[in-house]
Amino acid sequence: MAIRIFITGGTFDKEYNELNGQLFFKDTHMHDLLELGRCRLDVEIRTLMMIDSLEMTDEDRDLIVHQCNNCEEDRIVITHGTDTMADTARILAEKVTASKTIVLTGAMIPIKFGSSDGLFNLGSALAFVQTLPPGIYVAMNGRYFNWDNVRKNRQTGVFEEVEGAGRKV
Repeated sequence: MAIRIFITGGTFDKEYNELNGQLFFKDTHMHDLLELGRCRLDVEIRTLMMIDSLEMTDEDRDLIVHQCNNCEEDRIVITHGTDTMADTARILAEKVTASKTIVLTGAMIPIKFGSSDGLFNLGSALAFVQTLPPGIYVAMNGRYFNWDNVRKNRQTGVFEEVEGAGRKV
């Protein structure tokens, strides 16, 4: 069965306007990233929204939950902004009723910048979603975290376990 990829926006898909220096959304880069990574997995991609996670509303999260509950795939990767990724993971853990493996991932640097961590994080998330048991996870920087034991460290710019070192690949 295919892996479902839901796109929600975040730094992962931001573009850079060279004239005014602002970041903005245009289209997802998912198809290009899968091609660049020579991905041979059967994936189904759906863009749910293209927003910064700091602007994500309860209604937006309800849409993500609804889509996870109602898609036929039982393995799901969600691209998401890093600032509220752990919040969405918590909501998914509370509201997804089906037995599914869901992995949220993102990027600290936009893909369009060329030095992004996004391609690596996407590859890790695709590997983790195939191997982890049903549950809700966050995958960043080659590590995966359980939904209830992860935070973004704003001083170091990396994700970490709430109670110590995270799992390593």
